[in-house]
Amino acid sequence: LPLQTWTDSINQANKMALLTWVKETGINLVQINGQRRYGGPPPGWVGDPPPTGSEVFIGKLPQDMYENTLIPLFQSVGKLYEFRLMMTFSGLNRGFAYAKYSNRRGAKVAITALNNFEVQAGCAILVCKSTEKCELSMDGLATSLSRKHLEAMLQEAAEGILSITLYPSPYQKRAQLAVLKYSSHRAAAMAKKSLMEGNMRICEEEMRVDWLKPDLKQKLRSTEEKPLAIWVPRGKSPGSSKQVQVPLSPVLCNVLDRLDALCRRQHLGTPLFFTKCVQANPDGWLRFWCQVVIPAYPVSFSGFTWVRQDVRGASGHDKAKDVLALQVLRILGESL
Repeated sequence: LPLQTWTDSINQANKMALLTWVKETGINLVQINGQRRYGGPPPGWVGDPPPTGSEVFIGKLPQDMYENTLIPLFQSVGKLYEFRLMMTFSGLNRGFAYAKYSNRRGAKVAITALNNFEVQAGCAILVCKSTEKCELSMDGLATSLSRKHLEAMLQEAAEGILSITLYPSPYQKRAQLAVLKYSSHRAAAMAKKSLMEGNMRICEEEMRVDWLKPDLKQKLRSTEEKPLAIWVPRGKSPGSSKQVQVPLSPVLCNVLDRLDALCRRQHLGTPLFFTKCVQANPDGWLRFWCQVVIPAYPVSFSGFTWVRQDVRGASGHDKAKDVLALQVLRILGESL
């Protein structure tokens, strides 16, 4: 049989039932990179995404079961923000899914009510708290790979990248290891799948992508070697899964002067700052894109940050420069 005919013939009755349900309810399902998603946010949602701890993992699903059965079941115990069903090439599900509720209480109720629930005779499902991992490790990168090249590749692979930190690989000689932090577990999982598909190569080097394991995280933290480069995180608007900008302490108020002095001592030239306000919120928070170029340093540093606009005192541009200067001082090994 032709491939398409073969895949269409599998589980045909349940696929037709799903299509009928979608048509009757008007629910929008989007399939991308091996998973089919509802919501995130759902229609009519107002406000920020749910906090961490609002998602449950659903396992031991019959592979011929679809959203027309699962979404009503999981909506019966709480308001769903998002539902993701992992799919195979043939159109069967992969036996597991994720349901994110509007709050943590909804997730707790779902675990209590639906763990070991029989969705078919003799088929009890597993429902437990999702670990919601958000960090990946990428090992085996060439030492010649620039931060800008890696940043561009990762932004193409998936959305939601917050920060990139490059280290000398603890496992391979003459290689780099990148720690990638994403805005959510879903974003990290999508990136992992995208990066692993097709044995992707960067600069002709094979790379290994995996969830960042606690022992590796601890090893990188305790190593004497400093990160080779850091991409300054793209700050999130205060009020969402927050990355609130903490005001600099009085001790760090002179970070620009300290960076200037450090660059003079290391004969790197005078740092050049570029800032641009790209968003202004009614509550006084400003989002800045900022970049610093140090003439004799091999890479520039850039990213986004949020700062609070004061009625008096330093301007938003000055505060953004302080934030970036502080990051650069840390990267260059200055003790603060």
